[in-house]
Amino acid sequence: MDGGTTDSAITDGVSTDGAIVEATAVHKEYDTGTVKVHALRGVDVRISRGEMVAIMGPSGCGKTTLLNTLSGLDDLTSGEVLVEGAALHHMSDRQRTRYRAERMGFVFQFFNLLPVLSAAENIELPLLVAGVKSGAARGRARDALELVGLAGEDNKRPAELSGGQQQRVSIARALVNEPALVWADEPTGSLDSETSAEVMDLLCRLNREKHQTFVLVTHDPTVAGRADRTIHMRSGLIESDGLVVPLDPTEG
Repeated sequence: MDGGTTDSAITDGVSTDGAIVEATAVHKEYDTGTVKVHALRGVDVRISRGEMVAIMGPSGCGKTTLLNTLSGLDDLTSGEVLVEGAALHHMSDRQRTRYRAERMGFVFQFFNLLPVLSAAENIELPLLVAGVKSGAARGRARDALELVGLAGEDNKRPAELSGGQQQRVSIARALVNEPALVWADEPTGSLDSETSAEVMDLLCRLNREKHQTFVLVTHDPTVAGRADRTIHMRSGLIESDGLVVPLDPTEG
């Protein structure tokens, strides 16, 4: 649905009070045809610019649904979500897609890299979709690879890279548009503990140096301990939400 939103409203409504995400009374139901699943039951959450927030909870608690709803990947059943002051769910599909491409990055557990493309080609895809010329897109892809510690690996295909390197390519792809907000669903879920720590070192450094906001869904308390704040969910509700003392990766 469009809701009368114009393209200019996508960026004109930027919040200036420090909040990048504000969700109020968010409900999400899935209708399987035989039963309705109430995945979110009236969630309120506020995320400030520059925060790194972890979302935790048991399987089926609604944490991935919350991430997808806040980011506009899923529709709301009711409630409101504002991102940079803009109501994503009042935008048309085209406006929402454009907003995500320009202002958001996404990192997933299983990398979602195209196996027939090189690392650089995978990274430049969102730029090409956004209309960036191929030469400029390739240059930005190489800069993104350097940012994540993979300079010189431009032409390698995913099968030629380790799991940790593939996730770094995925992160580079998420960051190539210099988004204000990065959503990550189990970004270390398929990695061993040492590689997970390296990926979290990278995300924390980017959060600190680039002042980008990161929202991570994770089952790993060690990953959550690196965040500024952890939201615990249960049965579609926020059970607790508080600041944490980040773990020092050099200890223990």
